[in-house]
Amino acid sequence: MTGTLINIFTILFGTGIGLLLGHRLPAGMQERVMMGLGLVTLVLGIDNALEWRDTNPLIVFGAVLLGGLIGEWIGIERRLGQLGDAIQLRVSRGAHSTVSEGFVTASLLFCVGPLTVVGSIQDGLTGDYQTLASKALLDGFASIAFAAALGWGVGLAAVTVLIVQGGITLTAGLFENVLGEGSEPLAALVSAGGVLIIGIALKLLGVKDVKVGNYLPALVLAPCIVGIVSVFN
Repeated sequence: MTGTLINIFTILFGTGIGLLLGHRLPAGMQERVMMGLGLVTLVLGIDNALEWRDTNPLIVFGAVLLGGLIGEWIGIERRLGQLGDAIQLRVSRGAHSTVSEGFVTASLLFCVGPLTVVGSIQDGLTGDYQTLASKALLDGFASIAFAAALGWGVGLAAVTVLIVQGGITLTAGLFENVLGEGSEPLAALVSAGGVLIIGIALKLLGVKDVKVGNYLPALVLAPCIVGIVSVFN
């Protein structure tokens, strides 16, 4: 759990810095920060999505499509938003607040990606937390930018990271043979995660809110479909 604890600290620390700087930045500079973060996130998503070269692109397509349908049926994005809204309502007292947006957007960005899965498994199996430490550094800087524009709700994403990364770390033994480094199931998962990160970038850039939360089942479906296909091959 060492890597996850480091990650939580950097998110909270970055959020604190962002809050100190945020109100000091003119609206134009805050917008530039968000646009820059959106562009970097877009490039990261594209880079990860191209991992489908190590698997069948149709598998990634199917996982994202089916994942989106399942997520829409369950209402994942709506439930995440309701959680953020409940917190926002309790603390904002009717005033305008971006707590919900900061919580949901940061949670998705910090937990949807290859470093989350690979790093958590490494930490759980071998105690090597270097990958998560690198991710923690990136998340810390992202937290500064997010918090400066969206407020302290970004810090709540630390709870999401604790649940997701900590859960994977504690159950890492279950994934060792399936999501080993360089495996096709991992490539499919990383690629599907990249597609979701692109969706986050589109929202940050103000292009379109594609409700990325509803596509989260794709991260489970992608390696599962690889396994099903391998059985028939």
